[in-house]
Amino acid sequence: MQTKLLDKNGKESGTIELNEKIFNQKINKTLLWEAINAIRDNDRKGQASTKTKAEVRGGGKKPWRQKGIGWARHGSIRSPIWKGGGVVFGPKPRDYSSSIPKKKKLGALLVSLSVKAQENRILVIDEIDLDPPKTKNLTQILKEMKVEKTRTLVAVDEVSRNILLASRNVPYVELKKANDINCYDVLSAEYLLITRKGLDRLEQRCAARK
Repeated sequence: MQTKLLDKNGKESGTIELNEKIFNQKINKTLLWEAINAIRDNDRKGQASTKTKAEVRGGGKKPWRQKGIGWARHGSIRSPIWKGGGVVFGPKPRDYSSSIPKKKKLGALLVSLSVKAQENRILVIDEIDLDPPKTKNLTQILKEMKVEKTRTLVAVDEVSRNILLASRNVPYVELKKANDINCYDVLSAEYLLITRKGLDRLEQRCAARK
């Protein structure tokens, strides 16, 4: 398998061979579904909270006597049927996190990379040299690649200060270390732009966990 190799200015300089053990896996939609659900579950904060009748302030006194006035009986103005009362069966802080085996996580990552490789949406760049660290320099590189204003995952071996400063104001660019990307990151982006060193780091990561 081959893909485009770009120079530091974003211009095509040749092709590069992709490791078939990483970028040519059989597509397993069930595995992707399981891994993505686990990732999204772990991103949920679970901090939504409502107050029950016991937690709402006030309402200690019985609003009126039980009998003799012809009104419905009530014990507290903080009953759920009153305005300003407690909430019945409302949300409470909870833990939504879930986990899947490491082999499944890695397998899902390999499948997602294979999907991008089959769609010809993986670009390998020699390096990203942004000196000075200007946003327009990064957008110019992306424009040269014809992926400007397209959601792009940029995977590097190490996040330098320059690329961090240049990319943080570009809403359609997500910057991550190649060691930290997951299947959800890959599939959420239209293109995967990875540096040559980042590709080596990704291959080492996949080989070490098999």
